[in-house]
Amino acid sequence: MGEFRLRIDKDYLGFCSAHFITYDSDLCEALHGHNFRVTLGLEGRLDENYYVLDFIRTKEMLKGVCDELDHRVLLPTESQLVEVEADEAEVRARFGTRRFLFPREDVVLLPIPNVTSEMLARHICGRMKEELAKLGVENLSAIEVEVIESPTQGATYREEL
Repeated sequence: MGEFRLRIDKDYLGFCSAHFITYDSDLCEALHGHNFRVTLGLEGRLDENYYVLDFIRTKEMLKGVCDELDHRVLLPTESQLVEVEADEAEVRARFGTRRFLFPREDVVLLPIPNVTSEMLARHICGRMKEELAKLGVENLSAIEVEVIESPTQGATYREEL
């Protein structure tokens, strides 16, 4: 028997967040937000229940990962252009002469170099791999995450397992 592909794309699987992107070494977008939508694809062998993975459990995991990012400011911790400092009360970010100050509880610090849809897709993929590992899922051969930031644009990250 070959492999199967599971795809999950629900209206409630997403997050509303603020971010900015740096580019061309010296440019920085204005702080703005998106209603990001997330789609998940999993490939692999069927398990003993004839599932790649149970839809209900998979949607719950993905919803939990999306909720971690929901209604927050997303900042990169691995950027060479944005300096980020945090303590228990606040997060300070700096790009050149621009300064940002946020309450700590309103920020998610992401281990990525830039808060692009591409890097968000990779981050969510990594978080889903962590959640799947907690369940001991071993029948998967690939995972794919698409992050859509508007109806006409998004990015996909795929990883062979």
